[in-house]
Amino acid sequence: MKKDLAPQPRPRGRPREFDETKAVDRALEVFWRLGYEGASVAQLTQAMGLTAPSLYAAFGSKEGLYRRVLERYQQGPGAYTWNVFTEEPTVRAAVERLLRETAHHFTRRKQPPGCMISTALLRCAEEHQPVADFVASLRTRAVGMFREHIQRAIAKGELPAGTDAEAMARYHGAIIQGMSVQAQDGASEAELLGLVEVAMRAWSPPASRPRAR
Repeated sequence: MKKDLAPQPRPRGRPREFDETKAVDRALEVFWRLGYEGASVAQLTQAMGLTAPSLYAAFGSKEGLYRRVLERYQQGPGAYTWNVFTEEPTVRAAVERLLRETAHHFTRRKQPPGCMISTALLRCAEEHQPVADFVASLRTRAVGMFREHIQRAIAKGELPAGTDAEAMARYHGAIIQGMSVQAQDGASEAELLGLVEVAMRAWSPPASRPRAR
């Protein structure tokens, strides 16, 4: 008589039965359109084609999914942002191109208007403050990158030696945030490009004042 075979141990965890990249892209669209607080788990799972337990198993929480989505956003729709500084001959040219491309991307018809990071979670419920702090850190990092490039422009003589790099970096950060808000309010690409024209005057030398007679 044959002895019964000993039961084999079951592998830990279940293999994921979904394409994570596609699922994250679908969640990205929901978060971008509705915001972090506005997007419910039910709406996310429906868009992703997952059950709630599968979402939590894969990403840990709604916050974990959102952080993964922000990472994907920076690699995808938002990836154009900082490449310009390695592709343009001057910092001024890079900044102008960045702002012009921002006007284009913020008003594309195939995606929600504005930026997913620039105007996200500016105010939120207390329990979501850690998420808001994380998004704020991304904006702060962007201002820091602007500051570094502006300091390089000062060193190269593109800007006067007395230029306040911190203030100018925050100025450009504010321009992008403002463009995001206006795009969400319905501003067209042409209207945002008009704003870019005005913003770039900050790179022009101040006009000489007429001498008093």
